[in-house]
Amino acid sequence: MTLILASRSSARRQMLQAAGVEVSLDPADLDESAFKGRLLSEGATAAAVAEALAGQKALTVSSRRPGALVLGSDQTLELDGTLYDKAASLDEARARLGQFSGRTHRLHSGAALACDGQLVWSVCDTAELTVRSLSRTYIDAYVATNAEAALSAVGGYWLEGEGVQLFERIEGDYFTILGLPLLPLLAELRGRGVMVS
Repeated sequence: MTLILASRSSARRQMLQAAGVEVSLDPADLDESAFKGRLLSEGATAAAVAEALAGQKALTVSSRRPGALVLGSDQTLELDGTLYDKAASLDEARARLGQFSGRTHRLHSGAALACDGQLVWSVCDTAELTVRSLSRTYIDAYVATNAEAALSAVGGYWLEGEGVQLFERIEGDYFTILGLPLLPLLAELRGRGVMVS
């Protein structure tokens, strides 16, 4: 069975394919900000938002793909109770890295499976990342050479690239930081017979 990923994320697709999971893409195209805003107004935590967004993406695609197993995923970043979205500009990315400097933030990665319009499984995993003290000169140089990561990743970094230099300590699963709680997902896929156990 081919797993359908309700996303355009090439990083998640590559993680799955590298793990031996056949996957095809069918983006959910949700209005994420409206959905997230409603959840936050109801008092949802950052972790709950990540898991709920993953579930909604899976359900959206599952409703148009009968019989298919659909994976939704999402990630939120939280610093001292504040949720952050992707930076809208390089100036915002620089300011954000300045806010993260010397502090610990949390990445919450949610994943959910749906089939025939029903949510059948979901999980959220959290990692804590402590950014070293960054000089303004370093932040400027980092953003100049890593503009794509600064704008496409919620934290402004790709851990698998130069972004790893931002940190002095990381606690949590590597795949969770990349945006997918891969080990629990693989266990669930094996349990469902999608992969050989």
